[in-house]
Amino acid sequence: MLMPTWKEGKKKHKETAADLETDLHSPMEEREEKERGIMGQEQEDQGKCLEQPASMNTQNSMKAKEEKGMKEEEMKKEMEVEMELEAEVKVELRQSVPGLQMSFIRGTDLFGYVGIEAVLDQMRRKTMKAGLEFNIMVVGQSGLGKSTLVNTLFKSKVSRKSCTPNYEEKISKTVKLHSVSHVIEEKGVKMKLTVVDTPGFGDQINNDNCWEPIVKHVNEQYENFLREELHINRKRRIPDSRVHCCIYFLPATGHRLRPIDVEFMKRLGKIVSIVPVIAKADTLTIEERQEFKERIRQDLAANGIRVYPQKEYDEDPEERILNDRIRESIPFAVVGTDKEHQVNGNKVLGRKTKWGIIEVENVAHCEFANLRDLLIRSHLQDLKDVTHDIHYESYRVRRLNESNMNVSELGLSTWPLQNGCADKSESDSHL
Repeated sequence: MLMPTWKEGKKKHKETAADLETDLHSPMEEREEKERGIMGQEQEDQGKCLEQPASMNTQNSMKAKEEKGMKEEEMKKEMEVEMELEAEVKVELRQSVPGLQMSFIRGTDLFGYVGIEAVLDQMRRKTMKAGLEFNIMVVGQSGLGKSTLVNTLFKSKVSRKSCTPNYEEKISKTVKLHSVSHVIEEKGVKMKLTVVDTPGFGDQINNDNCWEPIVKHVNEQYENFLREELHINRKRRIPDSRVHCCIYFLPATGHRLRPIDVEFMKRLGKIVSIVPVIAKADTLTIEERQEFKERIRQDLAANGIRVYPQKEYDEDPEERILNDRIRESIPFAVVGTDKEHQVNGNKVLGRKTKWGIIEVENVAHCEFANLRDLLIRSHLQDLKDVTHDIHYESYRVRRLNESNMNVSELGLSTWPLQNGCADKSESDSHL
């Protein structure tokens, strides 16, 4: 064998050294690359983490902007509604007095306190001093508890039966009307209450035209009030005997309205405010009561019977909401009594039976409380206003038109007579 030369040995030595260097450098480079990869991933993760809060902040800001936008829209809508109301008020004011400029001034635009609200206190003092009048009529056949319900309404013995000594219950052969008046005082407020009873209504075999005496009585009160208004020297305060409300009692049959019920409410609903009630409702179960009420409402709508409160007399949305609730409850299923009983240590008005006590003023037992609130606590003044502005006004217009026709037929030029010196008998004859 030939021995390797010096150059070849040196060359081989260099190659082995290079191989060793590459072997030594390769694991270090791999480590550095791995470390760089790990650092890159950490930076990416940190970037993502930073991006997430940023996105959350943007979402929150977007939500806040949306909420702010919604609030601004609501404020704009409220301002538009207020502007429309102001425009309506201005239009009404301008229409009421043509040619007169009007402006609407709010309380916030005033320089200071004026004291306009004190008028309410003045009106209250004046009403308390003068008192008020309320006339109520109860209609229904005998034995439905009309007298008892009226006593329960006013927490006193105000019915004709309760006020008449040695009263004997007799079925009248004809419909007769009896009025009883009382002055009730509560916390300084005086009210002259007149209760008109209608004994004999619906008690006969033949009930044809049994509503005529009632219609006649209502119109007579309108006539008396009209005559007082037409006098030259009128009284400062005209006595008001007009019927403000008629409570019509329906027997708890559980069926439908009877023909007499339909005819009566059809005729009386045009001249007086009618509130129908189901008498002695404790004889019906809850399911029977609800079904009976629904059938009655259907009959009222089918026959075009107008009962109080009428939809066309609602003056504003708030009043419409309240009256809609009342209309949903009509007719009221009521129970009346003037006797008190102990229930859980408290005295309550109720009817005692073998299975328990029916609490009259408990809404879960009957709807007497709803009827009382309607007649006295929430709608008493409205009943009087509807009587004067709607029913009496219709009667007044009709009578004055008839009077003008009679005057023209007689050939007279003016009415009342010239110089306004017609006496009472002459003016009455014209009416």
